[in-house]
Amino acid sequence: MTLEQIAAPGSEWWRSAVIYQIYPRSFADASGDGIGDLPGITSRLDSLKELGVDAIWLSPFMTSPQRDAGYDVADYRDVDPLFGTLADFDEMLGQAHARGIRVIVDLVPNHSSDQHAWFQEALKAAPGSPERARYVFRDGKGPNGDLPPNNWESVFGGGMWERVTEADGTPGQWYLHIFDATQPDFDWTNEEVREEFRSILRFWLDRGVDGFRVDVAHGMVKEAGLPDYAPVADADSMGGGEENVPYWGQNGVHDIYRDWHEVMAEYDGDRALCGEAWLPTLKQTALWVRPDEMHQTFNFPYLMTPWDAAQLRSVIRESLDEFGRVGAPSTWVLSNHDVVRHASRLALTADNPQGEGIGPKSPGKPDAVIGLSRARAATALMLSLPGSAYLYQGEELGLPEAMEIPDEFRQDPTWFRTNGERYGRDGCRVPLPWTAAGQSFGFNDTGDSWLPQPDEWARFARDVEERDADSTLNLYKQLIVLRREHNLGSGSLVWEDAGDDTVAFRRGDIHVVANLGTEPVELGDGVTFLVQSEPFTGTALPPNTAAWFTKA
Repeated sequence: MTLEQIAAPGSEWWRSAVIYQIYPRSFADASGDGIGDLPGITSRLDSLKELGVDAIWLSPFMTSPQRDAGYDVADYRDVDPLFGTLADFDEMLGQAHARGIRVIVDLVPNHSSDQHAWFQEALKAAPGSPERARYVFRDGKGPNGDLPPNNWESVFGGGMWERVTEADGTPGQWYLHIFDATQPDFDWTNEEVREEFRSILRFWLDRGVDGFRVDVAHGMVKEAGLPDYAPVADADSMGGGEENVPYWGQNGVHDIYRDWHEVMAEYDGDRALCGEAWLPTLKQTALWVRPDEMHQTFNFPYLMTPWDAAQLRSVIRESLDEFGRVGAPSTWVLSNHDVVRHASRLALTADNPQGEGIGPKSPGKPDAVIGLSRARAATALMLSLPGSAYLYQGEELGLPEAMEIPDEFRQDPTWFRTNGERYGRDGCRVPLPWTAAGQSFGFNDTGDSWLPQPDEWARFARDVEERDADSTLNLYKQLIVLRREHNLGSGSLVWEDAGDDTVAFRRGDIHVVANLGTEPVELGDGVTFLVQSEPFTGTALPPNTAAWFTKA
């Protein structure tokens, strides 16, 4: 199917698409400097075409000091030299479209870098000025304004306020930063901010992008008056586990996305908005994808569900119910650039909070064989579900979390912020292995790599897996082909009973069963298998295995 066919107005391609997340610095490096880039992505597009994905989502590549892996943007209308140029982006976009692959770009609207021209102007301007009104500046408390405006704590640790030194050298106002102090929050009550982002959307839409993944989509608007708030102990720092957080999930955010929906509608081809919104319930998450707002939002409750049949059945039911209630497709995702890769996480018993991962003293390190079997089964289950599925680069190779990175090479701020107690996200961001040979496994031609690749990754290299009929790569290809042939991204499912330790349902005449237990599950007579997540003979489905089949 060509891009022109799936781009026809009304096709709403995003409802059933398989979307592949690219973390640019770790995908492919054409320049040889050890950091992946846009020409590297272009050079590997044929591999993504062969995989069968409908779209790619690029994590941040815009101009940035890289204090937070590009989520601190200094210029929203240009490419960071680390990754290439705007011309490189245009070439990549054109080559992707020529292969029928859509392109979604990451947009970071909650905050900018402190190196953004607007923030630099704000620092030079006086309190109460239009320049400062673009960000959340406030006077401090106490006789001399020495205390922050409220008690909010940053997601990255410490207070959520930073005091500036005024132009005359005196201590001055404070500015808000939900994340790092180098990431000041925009004030979204300011019409100038809203108009600036309309312009940014149009800049990339005019270049031909097919949509935006919106970072921290549940942030941006803060409760009026900025009241004090202290999270409960062990609460999810991104807002996914607690109600009424004054800087997460405020109603005013919905007005922004209704406005953006109208901007997207100015362009042909069903351009899509997908939100990163961590909210306490799926019912609340579904509010982000009402018909006049975003088109998709990530299903984090599904991602965070452990390897437990009852919990998986529950989250799938609830997802289909709540998203369906507002006329939106559910999304499904198992891995991304912020969590432990699911080939490790699904066999991990240690605590591993989102964004923090595990640490050197964490108990219950995963069994690699069990982890990979569960990951393959989980993916077979996910790709049979109606809605849109997101894949994270490298999962199609069965890559595990790289846990044994030498301390001196670690770069995630979490590692330093926790004084070495948590590894953070480096383990899921290690550059990909394309070939078994070569110092960097084909990531580039020089052997340089911004994070070291484990020696064991030679056996996960793409060229090795392409030659192995039973490889994880070929399983993914088979699943995606069958998903498209049988239109499994659309429609509904009928639940079936195959036992307490299974997730089982029917999609038309295709039966899907995943065995999450410890004993084989008999599937009965007249079974014809379409795909097995692990090869087996007979009709007894082994533990940690999933299958699609028809019955006579």
